[in-house]
Amino acid sequence: MTSTFPDISISTDRLVLRPFDASDVPALTEMMNDELITAWTSVPHPYTTADARDWALHTAPAERTSGRGIVFAVTEFLTHRLVGIVHLHHTDWHTLATEVAYVTAPWARGEGYACESVLAVAQWLFRDQKFERLELRTAADNTASQQVAQKIGCISEGVLRNAWIARSRTEDGGWTDIRTDLIVWSLLPEDLDEVREQHTDGTGYATAFPGWSPGWR
Repeated sequence: MTSTFPDISISTDRLVLRPFDASDVPALTEMMNDELITAWTSVPHPYTTADARDWALHTAPAERTSGRGIVFAVTEFLTHRLVGIVHLHHTDWHTLATEVAYVTAPWARGEGYACESVLAVAQWLFRDQKFERLELRTAADNTASQQVAQKIGCISEGVLRNAWIARSRTEDGGWTDIRTDLIVWSLLPEDLDEVREQHTDGTGYATAFPGWSPGWR
């Protein structure tokens, strides 16, 4: 029998990570048409309402029920506004390893939401699901994603040369495919403990990552 993640929500002081539903479709459509998301992901462009509906109601739930991973809609606790996605995929249930990907809406950047949400998922993954490895791959020129990896304690393991196709704007305002390297990062349970220990000197974990107070339900 294929192993699957439980159908859960995860909460922090500022965020709720939950399954997608139909109410997310308008905000998801707007978010996924952002230029940075178009550039660094393989999502369709333009990203239509039909694309968002298919993702929210079919593709995302199937990631969990098939055993491939789990998708979380990241929302603000107070406003319920969609601010991003955290996606565990390529899950190996034998080695207890999975890969994480994430995007943040343009209006929510600079608030520490990516770090906060990925850390919450990592803690749940390691402590509750007993996983042993979380992997992250970032395009060589995607410095914002690399900063998230560094802030949450990931270790850079090497480079996969010419392994990804990103997109770049053309002079006429269109998009063209470009090949790029991928940097491979990993996070292990002990790495998460080390990050926590670095902030036990009075500065506090919440100071390093605003809103950090993870739990799940």
